[in-house]
Amino acid sequence: MSLRICVGGATGWTGKALVAGIAEAKDLSLSGAVARKAVGQDAGSVSGIGHLGVAVSASVADALGSEPTDVYIDYTHPSAVKANTLQALERGVPVVVGTSGLSAADYEEIARLAEKQGLGVVASGNFSITASLMTRFSLLAAQHVPDYEIIDYAKSTKPDVPSGTARELAERMGAIQKSVPGYPIDSVIGPKESRGADVGGGRVHAVRLPSYVLAVETIFGKDGERLSIRHDAGSSAGPYVAGTLLAARRVVAMKGLVRGLDNLLFGPVP
Repeated sequence: MSLRICVGGATGWTGKALVAGIAEAKDLSLSGAVARKAVGQDAGSVSGIGHLGVAVSASVADALGSEPTDVYIDYTHPSAVKANTLQALERGVPVVVGTSGLSAADYEEIARLAEKQGLGVVASGNFSITASLMTRFSLLAAQHVPDYEIIDYAKSTKPDVPSGTARELAERMGAIQKSVPGYPIDSVIGPKESRGADVGGGRVHAVRLPSYVLAVETIFGKDGERLSIRHDAGSSAGPYVAGTLLAARRVVAMKGLVRGLDNLLFGPVP
């Protein structure tokens, strides 16, 4: 039997690519789609791949209540993703979270419910395989170099700062060891905001300009040397589809929360 998947945010940039990817996969099928702006329309037609016979629903509750679903994938809006994830778990459906904007406290709540329900959740700020390598390399470097900062680049209209990729990375690096500024932030001369935000114990700077899709750079400094690790996303959503669907295939056999595609691929950082 194919794995039945419901996609939240099915008319978005990544959502459309996911609908197409699910339709092409022999072991997957689309059981539902959520997008308030396209309610009642066919999910395949909206995605530009032709009629699939799956109508777009207004809410996660409507989509999961109409057809049996094995996995819910969320690529909606930062303001909706937490509620969507909790609702899916309460209905007994494992979740893959691709939407950014959730805090560590949000994930703690999601993890508690996932454990209680005996279900899996895979959440990643970036489901690109190469981005997961950037994350893993940065985490390994943070074990050895305590001074680092993160620069987060995205398009000028991106509403959440920092991006989910940068937020997740900063929190995970901070859990390894926090980067203490060489000069106290409270004592700087000039706007303190120019030194970035404290996210997870490290400084994060968000750049929002036209021409960027998404890029994250970690910069490590030691006396007389620097290390930069950077990932740049292209203009296609294709790189995120493979990682997201890989997570969907694995989450059905999991219990609890896994944050970061690199953890799903490589296991915990040694």
